[in-house]
Amino acid sequence: MEITSYHELEPFTTKDGSTIRELMHTPSQSLAEAVVAPGQATERHYHVRSEELYAFVDGGGELEVDGEVRRVAAGDTVRIPSGAWHTLTGGPEGARFLCCCAPPYAHDDTFFA
Repeated sequence: MEITSYHELEPFTTKDGSTIRELMHTPSQSLAEAVVAPGQATERHYHVRSEELYAFVDGGGELEVDGEVRRVAAGDTVRIPSGAWHTLTGGPEGARFLCCCAPPYAHDDTFFA
């Protein structure tokens, strides 16, 4: 059994500008907690290999996926297919969400315009 402790994990900033703590990273998937501050937007990007699931825990904001813009809030889960352009702007309370990537997140799989 492999267990990680949240309080021992150091947050870092990804290439798109969100702050994450990677909770678990295996050869087939990764799970992270991501935070986007109020009014902050991630840089619009896509991943060639990874499909992502965003499960919003606190706050919310505006999420754009391949030109479709939707409000998201705590309790919402969104699938972002591999190859889909996307960006998230934090709402008044910011956004905190769990992000599952399969295959796992990699900096070299993040592409910008």
